[in-house]
Amino acid sequence: MTARIYRPARTAMQSGTAKTERWLLEYEPETPRQIEPLMGWTSSSDMKSQLKLWFDTEAEAVAYATRNGIPYRVEQPNDPKRRSISYSDNFKFSRVGQWTH
Repeated sequence: MTARIYRPARTAMQSGTAKTERWLLEYEPETPRQIEPLMGWTSSSDMKSQLKLWFDTEAEAVAYATRNGIPYRVEQPNDPKRRSISYSDNFKFSRVGQWTH
């Protein structure tokens, strides 16, 4: 079973960068999820899919996986490109678009 090591992106309800600096190790699912015929719930017999391990750095996560003999793949994060724009730039005379109310 292969483990996936990555740094999760921020959620849609998150405006800052809190809880996005830590690395997560979680297992890829071995078997697909099934729908139980009696209740209609989604179930899985794969217990490792519930396991999530958090690490402070990528190196710690890789060291843990190699120490325990877990095959892994590392996904590098795509950091957002931040533009620094001030509020006063909306009222510049050299503004490209026309400013109206």
